[in-house]
Amino acid sequence: MDIVDTLGMSIAAFLMLIIPIALLEMGLMIWALVDILRREYVRGNNKVIWILVVVFVGIIGPILYFILGRSERPEEKYEE
Repeated sequence: MDIVDTLGMSIAAFLMLIIPIALLEMGLMIWALVDILRREYVRGNNKVIWILVVVFVGIIGPILYFILGRSERPEEKYEE
């Protein structure tokens, strides 16, 4: 007995639920990766860590990056 049949969903209904979620996840991941690579500075100043988080943490990874990782360039200290 298939798990999808056990839940009372047809394969088509299951795919109609999964495909938009997968597309959303891929879109967020690509958007976050492009943003990371284009920025000179990210929070923590470690792009490799953010790339790993975005790729391996699933849909939560890009969301974490957009909330916590994006940062403007740190203010430069002026010497007088």
